[in-house]
Amino acid sequence: MTVKRTDGGRSAALAATCATLVLLLLLIAGPAAARKPASLSCARIPELSRTYLHKHISFHYLNEELRERVIDTYIRRLDPSKSMLLLSDVQSLQQRLQGILQDVRDGNCSLLTAIHKEMVKRYARMQEFTRKLLEDESYALDTNAVLIIDPEKRSHSRTAEARDELATRLVHFQISNYLSSEMALAEAKQKLIHRYELMTKRVEEQSEEDIYASYLDAFASALDPHSNYLSRDVHEDFKIGMELSLDGIGVALSSRDGYSVVEKVIPGGAADSLDILEPKDKIIAVAQADETPVDIIDMDLRDVVRLIRGKRGTKVHLTVLRQSEVTERFRVTIVRDKINLEEQAAKLRIEQVEIKGEPIKLAILELPSFYGGRDPGERQSSRDIQQLLKQVDAEGAAGLLLDLSRNGGGLLENSVDIAGFFIERGGVVAVKDAYSKIQVLSDRDSSIVYDGPMVVLTSRVSASASEIVAGALKDYRRAVIVGDDHTFGKGTVQSMVPLTGDLGALKVTTALFFRPGGKSTQHAGVSADVEIPSVFATDEFGEKYQDYSLPSQSIVPFLSEKNMTEAKGRSEKAHWPVVTSDIVAELKQRSAKRVAESKEFSEIRERKAKAEERNGVVHLADLLKEKEEEAAKNGGAVEETAATDSDPKEPSPQQLEGLRILADLVSLTS
Repeated sequence: MTVKRTDGGRSAALAATCATLVLLLLLIAGPAAARKPASLSCARIPELSRTYLHKHISFHYLNEELRERVIDTYIRRLDPSKSMLLLSDVQSLQQRLQGILQDVRDGNCSLLTAIHKEMVKRYARMQEFTRKLLEDESYALDTNAVLIIDPEKRSHSRTAEARDELATRLVHFQISNYLSSEMALAEAKQKLIHRYELMTKRVEEQSEEDIYASYLDAFASALDPHSNYLSRDVHEDFKIGMELSLDGIGVALSSRDGYSVVEKVIPGGAADSLDILEPKDKIIAVAQADETPVDIIDMDLRDVVRLIRGKRGTKVHLTVLRQSEVTERFRVTIVRDKINLEEQAAKLRIEQVEIKGEPIKLAILELPSFYGGRDPGERQSSRDIQQLLKQVDAEGAAGLLLDLSRNGGGLLENSVDIAGFFIERGGVVAVKDAYSKIQVLSDRDSSIVYDGPMVVLTSRVSASASEIVAGALKDYRRAVIVGDDHTFGKGTVQSMVPLTGDLGALKVTTALFFRPGGKSTQHAGVSADVEIPSVFATDEFGEKYQDYSLPSQSIVPFLSEKNMTEAKGRSEKAHWPVVTSDIVAELKQRSAKRVAESKEFSEIRERKAKAEERNGVVHLADLLKEKEEEAAKNGGAVEETAATDSDPKEPSPQQLEGLRILADLVSLTS
């Protein structure tokens, strides 16, 4: 049985809630496993490692590059906040781990267990340091403390004094998080001390199976960002996320450098209705109903997800840290609910604009995801889009804006079908496997559902299936691509390999996607013909900015001749207004003039510039000042954002400019 999905976003244990191409394969266990449920042991790691190498698109055997990657990944996971290991400790570990791959292949995991025992001592030392700091009667919050919040942007401390100074700044930051929720300092101190005690206890209680799972996941992640080992519990969470059936807030989270990071706000979910959370927001505390917040920095992602999940209709309070032109810390209340499939579904609206003094209709078709089920009887995005396109014609719309700017992926089959609605029969996407075998997935229907002028709105959030559709329409010169400089750039395919017993599953990258023009969507994504400013167009968004992302490739183009009528200079009329370089140049010129005069886009550029200037540095004084100003504005109480019944969301500046570009396209091709 094969279920094909595509997705975008960071790959961590639970970031996999965005869909991937999933090939359900079974790794057969030996006779002994049939008698007793298998669990992860040191002896099983070599077998599972070989499975990764056998199936992976790039790495098929152990080499020096992979060895260094595994060691680097493993060490970073030992101390994600870089607050416990000195630089000399890291260098020592690098030397000690030089033979780890061979040791594990020989069934010797003693070094892994020894390092774990050492880390327990380091956690205990950090716990004691924090306790002494906070129990000192002279302790006071240092409002002048400055912290680089992202560990990736700071190095390991060279001396014990520098390490303790960093730990002190981290404590000040964490205490300020508690104080921001109106907690008294004495209670905040006790809460944080207890939090460090729990962290130490959690590490102490890790079993050998947990230690081996961490190593195996580091091995998988060293292959590429989307390969992972999913332990039994993580695999269960993965399946729940894929089904979108859980009562919750509708947010895909990943764990990064000790923070729970928003990867995607799922259309139709409770958080989506608020229109507040954004990708890359860090959730730093969680509170249930009227309870006090729980600090979740450095908490295992599985535990974070369990805190956030809950029964439909109940409230959860999230403390969120956002770093943009200013660093914001705010609290948001979300009422847990089921994913609203109607909100996740494609939507059509008709706008009236003037072109050359004449009123015309333009259609905006929003597709948040390529949704659908394995059962043909289930609701499919392709069928919904087909019906809406017929409505576009019935309404007499002169042009279509297909909005994929929030679309992170979905069913592969639906993306091929939807691209086929705009072109005649021909190749849409090619999949190249680990053995260099190439399979072209084609639109086999010669009919064209919509043949008018067309703009596709994309962003850095648009990924995988979105990139397949946008890439095909760009290569066939069928539509003008508008948005961020390029889409996310995830052009890889993952296979899920469920394991017997209690072993969980392997997720491994097994193939690459290619556009009809022969280019891979990997790294480069799909570039915009007309760029418009967006807060997402930063190095925080994009496959190529992830550790060990696979390089892009190319294959021989498989463009259909039938879809390139005008491009080949034939005399017969093209099936649609072909997007030429002259048309794109004129659209860019007109859009640039509007964008330069736009107040909204000017503010977006300023926001990005300030964020880049701050480079992730947090000043506690700024956070506290914002809190005081907010409290003064609300009569002494800090305002909390919560869900309310409100009017539909206003069109974004990007949507409005996309509509203006579409109007220009209609004018130029009519």
